[in-house]
Amino acid sequence: MEHPPGTPPDKAKGYRALVVDDELPLAEVVASYLEREQFEAVVAANGVDAIAVARDLDPDVVILDIGLPGIDGLEVCRQLRTFSDAYIVMLTARDTEIDTVLGLTVGADDYITKPFSPRELVARIRAMLRRPRVLQSAATTAETDVTPPRRFGALSIDVAAREVRIDDEQILLTRTEFDILEALSGRPGNVLSRRQLLEIVRDGPWVGNEHLVDVHIGHLRRKLGDDAASPRYIATVRGVGYRMGTGQ
Repeated sequence: MEHPPGTPPDKAKGYRALVVDDELPLAEVVASYLEREQFEAVVAANGVDAIAVARDLDPDVVILDIGLPGIDGLEVCRQLRTFSDAYIVMLTARDTEIDTVLGLTVGADDYITKPFSPRELVARIRAMLRRPRVLQSAATTAETDVTPPRRFGALSIDVAAREVRIDDEQILLTRTEFDILEALSGRPGNVLSRRQLLEIVRDGPWVGNEHLVDVHIGHLRRKLGDDAASPRYIATVRGVGYRMGTGQ
């Protein structure tokens, strides 16, 4: 399962997973569970190798330990986000809010705390992968019916191409940020709770910290130039959840 940089396995078998953890026995267990689910699983024990393998492998999902020696998981995540749209699940040995926020801030989609059930991890990954990859969606847009972009004032959301623009400027979102925006914009006027948003995005029941949504919403607002106190695009309904604004 461990694989040297520069020589990726056959890509034709389906989903590809990169497991990055310096605890090799744990990484091998996770990889074996993924292989049982017909993933191609590659293991890397440090950040340098992880970045090199990711460039060659083009993984669909990366399971990434925060506490790596040398280049830590947060820096690996930052670098991965410069060239990869893979789902990233952070592994942390500490169930603290700061780990969660830092991981999501640099572009991770989810996190899980050690010790964890490999079955739960695989179930979360399967749920995430039900959502289309950005590059796949862009490649297949021409083959599908053209749906007009959703418009909210200056904000344009092209669901088929998974592109977001304000006026003519493209706004780069992570996959989870786009999925949350898609869920809200597809139900204008409806208030969605944190749990409802997570279950729409994950395409199934959610078990975990619902306040992950608040972090992603904060990132969305910042990228869209939205003000939580006077929102145009994403409004908070106190004690309930979020709804799409009119753009005005």
